[in-house]
Amino acid sequence: MRSTLALLVALTLAVPALAQPQDAQEREALRSFLEDTISDADSFEDRYDAEVWLVDMSGRLTRFVADPIYRLELLQDIHAAAVQAELPPELVLAVIEVESHFDRFAVSRAGAQGMMQVMPFWKDEIGRPDDNLTLNKTNFAYGCRILQFYLQKENGRLHKALARYNGSVGSRVYSNKVYRAWSRHWRTDPLDWSE
Repeated sequence: MRSTLALLVALTLAVPALAQPQDAQEREALRSFLEDTISDADSFEDRYDAEVWLVDMSGRLTRFVADPIYRLELLQDIHAAAVQAELPPELVLAVIEVESHFDRFAVSRAGAQGMMQVMPFWKDEIGRPDDNLTLNKTNFAYGCRILQFYLQKENGRLHKALARYNGSVGSRVYSNKVYRAWSRHWRTDPLDWSE
């Protein structure tokens, strides 16, 4: 993948916070889900598909991340976490754009950290107090698994799952922001945004 990274760099140069669930059962279910699923994975099975996706997304990410090598490493980490959590990587990119504008050191008023704005209490909840939420791989693993949990809970309904992710159940303000980011900057394949 190192030579692919060099090729991609050359081609690229040419071309609100997660709320703690109020319901004790939901909180325990999410805690258990996170504990069971936080892990790393290499998500690209086909080299050609990897190169096409990375070059395409790298060009789109330029507005947020100037360094082409960091951009590609970031995209690899986002893709891996998204695929591991059975999420469209483009949806995760839209969430990150809305949550932090790709600032790994972002901290919300509520204390959520990193690109996906994960609340630090989750580290203690799953027995991993030493995890660093400003490390992208860690942040993406938590954020993607939390979003996966809420998508499963809401039977794939994106607006409702995103509202839960953001802690704004009953409102579509946050999910509409994610939808706009996805449709303007990250869309590749259709996603079902209907209720």
